[in-house]
Amino acid sequence: MVAGRVISSVVQRQVKYVRTVPPANADGQVAAVYRQVAEEMRLVVPPVLLHSPAPEALAAYWMLMREPLLAGGVVDRLGKEAVAAAVSVANICPYCVDMHSIGIYSLATEHDAEAVADDRVDEMADPRIRDLAAWARNAHQPDEAVFRRPPFSPAERAELVGVVVGFHYLGRMVNVFLANFLLPPRLGPRARRRVKHGISLMLNASLREVHPAGRSLPLLPGAPLPADAGWAVGHPEIAEAVARSFAAFERAGERALSPGVRQLVVDRLASWRGEEAGLSREWCERLVADLPVADRAAGRLALLTAFASHQVDEDTVREFRLIEPLDAALVEATAWASYAAARRIGSLHLAHCIS
Repeated sequence: MVAGRVISSVVQRQVKYVRTVPPANADGQVAAVYRQVAEEMRLVVPPVLLHSPAPEALAAYWMLMREPLLAGGVVDRLGKEAVAAAVSVANICPYCVDMHSIGIYSLATEHDAEAVADDRVDEMADPRIRDLAAWARNAHQPDEAVFRRPPFSPAERAELVGVVVGFHYLGRMVNVFLANFLLPPRLGPRARRRVKHGISLMLNASLREVHPAGRSLPLLPGAPLPADAGWAVGHPEIAEAVARSFAAFERAGERALSPGVRQLVVDRLASWRGEEAGLSREWCERLVADLPVADRAAGRLALLTAFASHQVDEDTVREFRLIEPLDAALVEATAWASYAAARRIGSLHLAHCIS
């Protein structure tokens, strides 16, 4: 019990910019999500805590991540962890890369875990997870050849595209609110591998558990599945999770961002081909210059979150807070921008559902 409280305290201090709801103080929707997370992941982890100032966004995130990744289905957990790790590499999210390569340590081999973590997917020994990781690494880039030949069956699509969508959402939120690394960056390669081995042993049992599908669905009201999320059709629980979470994220965006800011992000996403934004923010400043002055800080935050989340910094957050000071607004604004990008990426896979 004492060790658990100490770990929980350390975990809460990893979150930047917002005051999280401690598990002991949670009630209502936040408490309901925390209970599910603690039962299935053993700990209320930082990506969950960072959402806690905005209960509906918290439920939407948990639903979008849980149903494809944690619930039992036709794809095993190793395949899903390989996809999650590869998407995290694509998102330049070292925290998520560490976490999900640790999962591969437990479920497969150190060699394959480190190959995907180092962006050396072609060196992975297991051909099945190598193909899945290569597909996931480029799942946001429709011009890549691997995108046009998905290495899975129609029955597996909803789970695997669901993991891609969930982790394109999560990687952006983690880049904004959490430290860059799960493990201490000063560790040398050999020490890092020893630590990863140790953590993988601790997580082994939870990684191999099979959880029932649909448990998270009562957390949010029903909603229709958008046409551009047709990749989820064929898996009722994932389709429901996507429909309900997407509707919740839309409501969050309506509360936190003006219609003009949301339209700016949507328009930019419509022509985006998965290219990296680069180091310069000139593209962002050029776009927000067309917004009303009162919307520019929010526009900057939303654009950077969607297209270059690792570039969101204290100045970006501080400028937004001058207009919207509440923690809930900051979480909802970034959640909507992360969701908008993830939804767009998921929609790219709709063609394969029809063909």
